[in-house]
Amino acid sequence: MRLRLILLVLSILAVVSASTGGVFYFEAVQDAAVMESRRQSRTRLILIANSLEKYLTENMRVTETLAAAPALIRLLHRPSEEARAGAHEVLDRFQETLHADVCYLMNSRGVTVASSNRNGPDSFVGQNFSFRPYFTNGMAGSPHAYLAVGVTSGRRGVYNGRPVFSESEQHPLGVVVIKSSIEEIEDRLGLPGRDILLVTSPEGVIFITNRIGWLFQLAWEPTGAQREQIHHGRQFGDVEGRWIGLTHPAQSDMAVLDGQKYLFNETEIRYFPGWKVYYLSPADVISRPVEASLIRMTGSIVLALCLLIGASVMVLYHKASEDIKQRRQMEIALRENEERYRSLYHNTPAMLHSIDPQGRLLSVSDYWLTALGYRYDEVIGRPLTDFMTASSRRFAEDDVIPTFFRRGICKEIPYQYVRKTGEIIDILLSAIAERDPDGRIVRSLAVSVDVTERKEAEKELRLAKEELSRYSKELERKVQLRTKETGDILRYTPAVIYIKDLSGRYMLVNSRFEELFGVRNEAVRGKVDEEILPAAVASQFRAGDSDVLENAAPVQVEKRIVQKDGVHTYLTVKFPLFDETGKVRRLCGIATDITEAKKAQDQLRLLSAAILTNQEKERAAISRELHDELGQVLTALRMDAVWVLERLKTADTRAADRARDMCRLIDGTIQDVRSLAFRLRPGILDDLGLVDALELYTSDFERRTGITCLFDAEGVPEMDTTVATAAYRIAQEALTNVARHAGAAKVEVRLQGSNGSLALSVEDDGKGFLTSALDASGALGVAGMRERASLVGGTLEVNSRPGAGTRVRFLVPVSAINSDREMEKET
Repeated sequence: MRLRLILLVLSILAVVSASTGGVFYFEAVQDAAVMESRRQSRTRLILIANSLEKYLTENMRVTETLAAAPALIRLLHRPSEEARAGAHEVLDRFQETLHADVCYLMNSRGVTVASSNRNGPDSFVGQNFSFRPYFTNGMAGSPHAYLAVGVTSGRRGVYNGRPVFSESEQHPLGVVVIKSSIEEIEDRLGLPGRDILLVTSPEGVIFITNRIGWLFQLAWEPTGAQREQIHHGRQFGDVEGRWIGLTHPAQSDMAVLDGQKYLFNETEIRYFPGWKVYYLSPADVISRPVEASLIRMTGSIVLALCLLIGASVMVLYHKASEDIKQRRQMEIALRENEERYRSLYHNTPAMLHSIDPQGRLLSVSDYWLTALGYRYDEVIGRPLTDFMTASSRRFAEDDVIPTFFRRGICKEIPYQYVRKTGEIIDILLSAIAERDPDGRIVRSLAVSVDVTERKEAEKELRLAKEELSRYSKELERKVQLRTKETGDILRYTPAVIYIKDLSGRYMLVNSRFEELFGVRNEAVRGKVDEEILPAAVASQFRAGDSDVLENAAPVQVEKRIVQKDGVHTYLTVKFPLFDETGKVRRLCGIATDITEAKKAQDQLRLLSAAILTNQEKERAAISRELHDELGQVLTALRMDAVWVLERLKTADTRAADRARDMCRLIDGTIQDVRSLAFRLRPGILDDLGLVDALELYTSDFERRTGITCLFDAEGVPEMDTTVATAAYRIAQEALTNVARHAGAAKVEVRLQGSNGSLALSVEDDGKGFLTSALDASGALGVAGMRERASLVGGTLEVNSRPGAGTRVRFLVPVSAINSDREMEKET
């Protein structure tokens, strides 16, 4: 009985022990399954996140090379069609090499100026994307990666933007962007089919997922502010996202979606603040192996162990297969990236090279080899300094290279390279370091820019600046000299000089002005004529100002100013002063005292009048002597010759013929004497007046010269003998010039009176001449005609041009002369 009890107790203890062991085993298996699932989920999440990060940022460093392309800098700095074509060529090459969605360039205002898709239906050349963060960050000087939906294409993409700097500018000229397709990245990721993968924005918008229909939906229930931010941000287009129903209790590694629990893992994406990757594994998948294991425990332990081992092997095999597949995908992607990098490295139009910590060349680009003229096998393994000048080699070995391998960066280091041909070129070198996992620098990645032409330009610019400086000093010296000369002229000239502004206010007066009116330059400045001069003088100084300013042309006026020694006459020339745009900005006046000249002119005019008067008297006396004395003698001689002719007709025919010849000779002489006496002073001018005298003279002119001469008189008023004589002599001289020089067939003489004036014109159809040549030479008796016209208060005009004849016009007022004569008669 006791043994049975012991056995029962032992059996119970065995059952209890087995049950307890089974429970512990179940819990242990369940905990192990959960831990394994968590580890696997976390591992998959990290692998996916790392792959996603690599794919999203693989073009980030490439944009740095693209931003340094001279063609893009040239287009932003000096836009032209040639520069745009060069930029398009570079963008197309990068797009084809990287298999990117699009590569484009924006200027400083955010407008797209060049793009590799310019010829496509989704081209956005000319559109403004200044609202994009990659543009605002780029213009602030920082590169930026950005996930969004294209405004024009509507396709998802990752935008890697980088600022573009010129060699001399401190601020960005624009931003260059490389956009990669998210669809291609999803294909390369190999998204899981059973589990759920979500890549969300900081607002919770699903941007990448393996669930159809969840794109641009909301992973978490959004707030009103988040919905407003999504709507106004335009990052994902016009999206009205709905919440997919996912919840995640705090302090829990489980999430609930549609009533089902999921093992929840999350991580952030580096370089994309706020962006997260979520990985959800169904919880029932974790519990099923545990339940199956518990059921199989009721069977044979061996079978359970075999099944457990088989299941473990299958799980491990599946895991290994997945890992191998992902590794192969990553290796393929890595090789593709290496090919792209290698193609970009060798095809970029820049001198690229890498050196190890000992300064030996590890790689060089094809452009580097072309620029220096070497082959690849001639440079690899050699120190970089072998290709430098001696001074650059010492600078690099003693300073630059040691400093670079301590700091890991250097910018725009000036070197001189020696080409294989011996030619020296100037370059600027910038480099960054590549480090191993321990942070040690293993190699450099350097870009060298040929600045030889720029150096030459800087040298020429420096020489030009020096020449400009010398010229400026010489110009300054000349300006000072001219200023002193001008000041001396203003100070010592006897002329009155002043300058006014457009309002008539004085800006400057010279010392003669100050002396004449008893004022100072400082007191005059800013005042008008009435404020500093007597009313009568002020009106004279103001006369003509408006004409100068309105017509922008000089004028001459005479001023009569009372001075201590009497009234002085000033001839004032007023002319405009212009600014650099051609507009009138000042008025300048120069008044010259012509009092003595006027007096001399008046005396000369009186002397000339007296000479002409005496000349006319002498001519009249000679004319009378010829007519009265010589004419009578010749008439008597002719009468005697006729008497002799009558006596000899029958007695001596030969003597009669000689007497007849004597009669004809005497008749001709009498006619010549009469003509000479008429030309010297026609008596008809004194007896019958100017009209009859001109009519008789024109008839005689036509008879003597054979030139048709037409005379017309109309409304001729009474006039003084002096005026009549002047008009007659002017007509006589004009007709004489026609006979001598014009070669005319016809001449018209017109005498007209109107409005108290007398007008005489002599117009021919001859060959004409240049009046400028006439004024220069003073020929053809014009000076005498003008003198006669001036003495009687008239004017003389001579108009002519080659081939168009000549017109001489004399105009004199006779009303004042007649009034003077009537007053003399009354007296």
